[in-house]
Amino acid sequence: RSVYDDQPNAHQRFMEKLDACIRNHDREIEKMCNFHHQGFVDAITELLKVRADAEKLKVQVTDTNRRLQDAGKEVIAQTEEIIRCRVQQRNITTVVEKLQLCLPVLEMYSKLKEQMNVKRYYSALKTMEQLENLYLPRVSQYRFCQIMIENLPKLREEIKEISMSDLKDFLESIRKHSDRIGETAMKQAQQQKTFSTTLQKQNNVNYGRNMHLGRNRILESKNEITLKRTFEDDDEHEEEVLTAQDLVDFSPVYRCLHIYSVLGDGEVFENYYRKQRRKQARLVLQPQSSMHETVEGYRRYFSQIVGFFVVEDHILHVTQGLVTRTYTDELWNMALSKIIAVLRTHSSYCSDPDLVLELKNLIVVFADTLQGYGFPVTRLFDLLFEIRDQYNETLLKKWSGLFRDIFEADNYSPIPVANEEEYKIVISKFPFQDPELDKQSFPKKLPMSQSVPQIYIQVKEFIYASLKFSESLHRSSTEIDDMLRKSTNLLLTRTLSSCLQNLIKKPHIGLTELVQIIINTTHLEQACKYLEDFISNITNISQVTVHTARLYGLSTFKDARHAAESEIYTKLNQKIDEFIQIADYDWTMSESDGRASGYLMDLINFLRSTFQVFTHLPGKVAQTACMSACQHLSTSLMQMLLDSELKQISMGAIQQFNLDVIQCELFASSEPVPGFQGDTLQLAFIDLRQLLDLFMVWDWSTYLADYGQVTSKYLRVNPSTALTLLEKMKDSSKKNNIFAQFRKNDRDKQKLIETVVKQLRSLVNGMSQHT
Repeated sequence: RSVYDDQPNAHQRFMEKLDACIRNHDREIEKMCNFHHQGFVDAITELLKVRADAEKLKVQVTDTNRRLQDAGKEVIAQTEEIIRCRVQQRNITTVVEKLQLCLPVLEMYSKLKEQMNVKRYYSALKTMEQLENLYLPRVSQYRFCQIMIENLPKLREEIKEISMSDLKDFLESIRKHSDRIGETAMKQAQQQKTFSTTLQKQNNVNYGRNMHLGRNRILESKNEITLKRTFEDDDEHEEEVLTAQDLVDFSPVYRCLHIYSVLGDGEVFENYYRKQRRKQARLVLQPQSSMHETVEGYRRYFSQIVGFFVVEDHILHVTQGLVTRTYTDELWNMALSKIIAVLRTHSSYCSDPDLVLELKNLIVVFADTLQGYGFPVTRLFDLLFEIRDQYNETLLKKWSGLFRDIFEADNYSPIPVANEEEYKIVISKFPFQDPELDKQSFPKKLPMSQSVPQIYIQVKEFIYASLKFSESLHRSSTEIDDMLRKSTNLLLTRTLSSCLQNLIKKPHIGLTELVQIIINTTHLEQACKYLEDFISNITNISQVTVHTARLYGLSTFKDARHAAESEIYTKLNQKIDEFIQIADYDWTMSESDGRASGYLMDLINFLRSTFQVFTHLPGKVAQTACMSACQHLSTSLMQMLLDSELKQISMGAIQQFNLDVIQCELFASSEPVPGFQGDTLQLAFIDLRQLLDLFMVWDWSTYLADYGQVTSKYLRVNPSTALTLLEKMKDSSKKNNIFAQFRKNDRDKQKLIETVVKQLRSLVNGMSQHT
């Protein structure tokens, strides 16, 4: 420590002490070496002695080794041979062991190849699985195993492709067989339904009692044939229960499903299958453009759809997960919307009621078939109500033609019956009761014409036709009754009413025919209650039911009668106009002929004979027709006098015209139609009578003095009318004897005429200003 102190000469003192210490150690070493030196010398001496012996020993060992090597050469050779054999034996043993490990792999691979050749793909996949999991790991170090391992995915893909190809072939096959599958399924459903219906009818005795006899016989005969066929074909029916399996091999689906499930691609397969089936569903749901033309088009369409969903239902029940109830329900809802749209469109093209009825029967069988497979079909039956309206429209069009044909063929004369047998034939067709007619002896005539029983029969046939559609709709008797009554009301209020209105307007229908039409409508109206009873008997629904609709025949036939009555009035007036048009007055004649005009006498004779035909009409109708005819005749005669093209009228023409009006008044007073009170009918000519009296008597002072008073003798003479006629007579004054006499004998009277004209003009002007 003092070396590092800052004392003077510390380093030097340290070095001196160190040298002293070294000298001490050297002396000790020297003493020790001196002590051990003799022993070292002795050891060296002994070692030199041993070297000679070592040389001898080396020579001996070398000699011994040489002799030993010479002696062991043969042993070495044999030993090497033994070693070589042992190595071969070990190698052979190893090879055998390895071969024992490889042979199962090769056998399994050979088995795999054989399974592939015979198309046992599912077994081949199982073999691959065993190879990969059990056999190949044991010998994975060998090259051929590596090749196998590399080939297995390729084989799997090959199997997937082959199975998918088989699936595609299956899908193509199922597309072709769908219509046959559906046809068979619908046939079975129809047979089962027919059989059930037959049993129900046999158990319900009262069912047939309320049906029409002819229709009942037809239905019973049909059901008997169907039931017999069902019993005869029972074995065949049993064989056809599994239609889908019988007609189609489903193994490609099962195989492909198993293969993809084993390969872990089950979801891929499910998605592919469902996608392809959806595409096929869209193809199946696409109808042909001409489908509505024949029932076979609809049948093929329905068969394909039924076949499609029967296959899906089969797949649903025999596989797990490939098709689910949710998937089928979704597919069915999509299909149902498309089916309804297609049927709604194509049914609207149908104009044949028989085709619409067959379509309805097909839809019912179609719905019942799919309902049997668990698919909801309520919307289809709702669609049938729309189609029922279309069916009724086609029926109405058909019956409109039938009604027109009946009206065209009718002779519009009462039905003659020569004996009791003919009378019963008519009564059997139409419910007619008339105690007064029953008392008459044969031959006699029924009041209605031949069209009445024919119309009645056709209305009943329409009810039958409408009932055919209402059957099998799973509706209650009350609803069916309501449907029948509504459709019958449409027939009466629209179709028959329209035919009657068109008939009445036809030009060839004369007054006699119109009278008969009125009589016919009266009897048809009375028969409506029998039609209500007829509907009630068919549906077994009492008419006292609160919700039972009534037939509107009363309003229908009442409207037709009103139209016929109006047409009678119109045709009478037209006939009167025809007679008026042939009137040929000499308006400048000096004196009258002394007798009524020929055209007017012909007109009156026509009216007399016409009103005799009206005796079968209700009293008010005949009276109204007579009054209308007289008023129209009076108006027409008045217009003839006041015609603007007629410029001059002589007093002789007035006298002749007066004779004609007198004949009209005589006709009115003769009571051509009974029921008029007093001179009611004569009042139709009062305007003409007062006007003619005014000119015949020349009573202008009275007219002008009493004008505007209720008690006036010429109350119905209008000043403008009198002025117009007076001016026509004034213009012919040169040829008129009265005016000539005025000019010669009394010019004051001439001035009076001028005064009368002025006063009449003032009255007319006063009326116009007041207006």
